[in-house]
Amino acid sequence: MKAKGVTRRQGLARVVAWTAGGSLAALAVSPAQAQPAWPSRPIHILVGFPGGSTPDMAARVLADAMARAWGQPVVVDNRPGASGNIAADQVAKAGDDHTLGVVINGNLSTAKLLNPRLPFDPARDFALLSLLATAPLVLVAPANAPSGAEYFAAGRSAGAQWNYGSVGIGSVGHLGMELLKRRSGLAAEHVPYNGNPAVVTALISGQIQAALMPPGVALPQVRSGKLKAIGLTGGRSTLAPEVAPLSELGIRLDELEVWVALVGPAGLGKAAQARLAGELPALLREPEARQRLFNAGWQVQGSSPEALRTRVRDETRILGGIIAAQGIKLE
Repeated sequence: MKAKGVTRRQGLARVVAWTAGGSLAALAVSPAQAQPAWPSRPIHILVGFPGGSTPDMAARVLADAMARAWGQPVVVDNRPGASGNIAADQVAKAGDDHTLGVVINGNLSTAKLLNPRLPFDPARDFALLSLLATAPLVLVAPANAPSGAEYFAAGRSAGAQWNYGSVGIGSVGHLGMELLKRRSGLAAEHVPYNGNPAVVTALISGQIQAALMPPGVALPQVRSGKLKAIGLTGGRSTLAPEVAPLSELGIRLDELEVWVALVGPAGLGKAAQARLAGELPALLREPEARQRLFNAGWQVQGSSPEALRTRVRDETRILGGIIAAQGIKLE
């Protein structure tokens, strides 16, 4: 006989509840089931560089792939300035699960070392999500420079009479050249410029004798005969198949690359982190995304968060050693 006021369905529910664990709490929805699906609204990807820049192009390839896969709009928001640190700071302070950032090497590995007053801490304020893409650097020189070992012999003889250019103090081109100097015996002096076009102009005119540049910037000038490629950091690369690695000249710079990564604020929810970590690598390796990244001068990576963390740690150690030894600081 049913208790007064208790329906058959309610009675069965109570039996199930008590059988499962002696308490109605056993019927409570699990945390995983209660967690809302991600993404639940449009995603914003902040990029600290202008439209058409290589980080911007990587971000747009990623945004299109995410939107197709997940059915939510993904908006790329360019907020250039301070070598990407303005946008990185805004990501660090975003405080929501739908704001992410595409950042470059320096934002995560050297920014705080170069400027202790930086308003964010790369080691503490980000959820590291994925290394998106990498590219080696090409050591370029004026078109009339000697090749191979003769180039380095000439540079050692010239000492500080040679100059090299970069896009600014603390850039990977600056720190990378200082690492190259350590390992090659060159003593060229640094001349910072406002952007790669100015560095190219200085090379063509012979004002400087060296620069480390991404393949997408260097190779059009090399192929047109305006500059000469001396060698490539890392190993052989499909991005620059005609350029031999510097290691073939006995100068190893295997760890020196430019790269872009995806990060979120440190408090990014577990649902977002799990989906990004689980699905991003496959999205980036889809043929369309891979080809678009290659055309923009990038080699696809699509790593785990742990692999990105290792990359940041290793680069911070190597380039941080250059910064500390030479007392390099941003004004």
